[in-house]
Amino acid sequence: MSSLFAQSELKDLIEKVERGERLDFNAGVRMLNSQDILALGYMANLVCERKNGNQTYFVVTRQINYSDLGKDLGTDLGDLTDLSEIQLMGEFNPELSFDYYVDMLQQVKRLLPKVSVQAFSALEVDYFARMADLPVTEILRRLMDVGLDSLSGSKAAVFTPPLGAKLGEMNVSAERYLEIQESAHRLGMRTNVAMFYGQVGSTEERIEHLLKLRELQDRTSGFLTFMPLAYYPNGTKEEITGVSDSTGFEDLKILSTSRILLDNFEHIKADWVVLGPKLAQVSLTFGVDALDSHLMTKRALIHLIEKARREAVERSGKERSACKE
Repeated sequence: MSSLFAQSELKDLIEKVERGERLDFNAGVRMLNSQDILALGYMANLVCERKNGNQTYFVVTRQINYSDLGKDLGTDLGDLTDLSEIQLMGEFNPELSFDYYVDMLQQVKRLLPKVSVQAFSALEVDYFARMADLPVTEILRRLMDVGLDSLSGSKAAVFTPPLGAKLGEMNVSAERYLEIQESAHRLGMRTNVAMFYGQVGSTEERIEHLLKLRELQDRTSGFLTFMPLAYYPNGTKEEITGVSDSTGFEDLKILSTSRILLDNFEHIKADWVVLGPKLAQVSLTFGVDALDSHLMTKRALIHLIEKARREAVERSGKERSACKE
């Protein structure tokens, strides 16, 4: 251990991470409550480089709001040269049947057969199951059959019902959320997962959220990426401007603590659009090893990564889970 951390309040945790030991709930709470940002960065970078070396992964992706898609999907999709992944996003619409979403995926795959499709959170899968009166596994199979490659990590509150309810009327329990994720993994689908922070969730609730994800990952190895998301309250200035009330200091603490605790996740992803390109570069030494090219050209993203002295590696987004029944 560097002499820089000899007097750190996290010295004992640093020693455990250096030995490759897994940290527990109490350690997680200590890390999020700590002001020793350099110690957190050191530990997170150590875990990150053990898993992925000096590499930072990126996907050439485009986000499309399916609520706005017209009948001519070819026009809506536009120029998708070099694209490797589509992220379909939208709001719950009670007027649309499950078949609408199935048809939408079929059209996207027909137009872009080689592009990976990421869409729908666990909350939306739960909604589809209740709307169509079908088991979750059947919903997932039908979506996979028409081209869904991975589930989205959006719409993930901390696993506390009162807090989850603040994010909108569509919400599921932690048990149901994890059950849907596990069902997808058992079918061979990789999923992405997230956690809101900022104005929602206590320190203890955030750590509990991370550890529940880690426990499921121990069983299935089906999660591909984890991405913390700064929460914008509906109708507030933050939501409109895209500026949250989290600080760069808090952003880095959440990212580094996530990397340290989620030692069985392949990738910790940062949202560079929210962080800004400069803080996103800094995050690459605080445990982050994955970025998306959404709203940035491939060339610009590679430049951003390489200027942070990381090796930029493109991945396809088509990885499948090794955990099948």
